[in-house]
Amino acid sequence: MAIHFPKPEIQFFPAKENQDYNGFSILIPSWNNLEMLKFCVESVRQNSFYQHQIIVHINEGTDGSLDWVKDMNLDYSFSKENAGVCYAMNALATLSKLPYLLYLNDDMYVCKNWDKPLMSKALQFKHSLWYISGTMIEPLPSSSKNVVAPFDFGRSPSTFQKEKLDAFAAGLTFEDWSGASWPPSLIPKDTFLSVGGYSEEFSPGMYSDPDFSMKLWNAGVRVFLGLGNALVYHFRSHSTGRVKKNDGRKQFAAKWGIPASWFYKKVLKMGAPAIANQNLNLPKGFSYLIARIRAIYIKK
Repeated sequence: MAIHFPKPEIQFFPAKENQDYNGFSILIPSWNNLEMLKFCVESVRQNSFYQHQIIVHINEGTDGSLDWVKDMNLDYSFSKENAGVCYAMNALATLSKLPYLLYLNDDMYVCKNWDKPLMSKALQFKHSLWYISGTMIEPLPSSSKNVVAPFDFGRSPSTFQKEKLDAFAAGLTFEDWSGASWPPSLIPKDTFLSVGGYSEEFSPGMYSDPDFSMKLWNAGVRVFLGLGNALVYHFRSHSTGRVKKNDGRKQFAAKWGIPASWFYKKVLKMGAPAIANQNLNLPKGFSYLIARIRAIYIKK
């Protein structure tokens, strides 16, 4: 179930120059993925309406990414070994100077003014019990209803078709959806800290997203909202193939007593059209009983 994933030694490096920010603290874990990381950060700087604090966790950094974040005067944390997603996210949050945290993968390219609807929605809340996400455009087919796919505008920065993506995103109408649980995701920093951030026992990170959402649910969060007009292009250049994975499916079932898939589908209603003032709830009938039984078999 769980694998031995030793706690990494992490160093912290705040940017040397103070800057004026009015947006989010954007948290980007990166593992020897310099080309994508550069492209991601450049898109944030070029396509954002607000001025954001960009914070990067560098795992290993043997590809030049460690030197690059130093040269770019970014806030960053660093581990000589791969820290995985959970340790990295928690480390990055400690360097945040702003009230909102946004989790962004290093293989994402943010579309023009992607941040305006996210900020607009965040400012509408009169409480901090919410979790919202942008919408991904992906080049490959996806089974997720909350992903715009397949629309291939390139599989790498060198083949990226910026003008075509810009035109596509500008003309896209995609409705808001329920079930926000993965990046690009935005949350109040206070709420992130109140649940202890990401669960490090899920390192290097498989199923850390549904676990984080479940912790938020237990803390009283009932707004899990995806915005159809906050768009990012996801290259899907995953680094998970390089790491020994934890069996997050079993871990989730053992920890929470239900399958993650059931939680996404029946509780968060992931991918379903968002309904104004929707009251999400955890069903306690026959479906819940079957889910509990399934979890017993999953965690064996």
